[in-house]
Amino acid sequence: MIDTAMQNKKIHQGRNIKRFREILCIKQEALAFELGDDWNQKKISLLEQKEIVESDVLAQVAQILKVPAEAIENFDEEQAVNIISNTFTSNDTSTLNAINVQPTFNPLDKMVELYERMLKQQQEMIDKLEKLIQNK
Repeated sequence: MIDTAMQNKKIHQGRNIKRFREILCIKQEALAFELGDDWNQKKISLLEQKEIVESDVLAQVAQILKVPAEAIENFDEEQAVNIISNTFTSNDTSTLNAINVQPTFNPLDKMVELYERMLKQQQEMIDKLEKLIQNK
């Protein structure tokens, strides 16, 4: 059963934007550039402080970060950590022994794929910033 306190807990969408942005190694300035002329680093900083983000802005940011908007809307780091810590305690290895995971993919390949995607996104961002600098 889900704890009622967890159900009533507010998700801080701005903080989630910041988490996903940092995971992808995207700077606030780069996100602002992608969002358009009305945006700058300070405005991104203010956006990341908002508990609730306007749905149109959230959709734009999600598209730029290449994550589902629902991930930003619903991600709760505290709940994720609690689930992990409750599932895998250091004193109880029976849970680990009971799990028989046979993935249909190579996890290392997925990590390499993710890393390559992050490098590609970073290079795209660098190219766009270089264009911006050249145009000034």
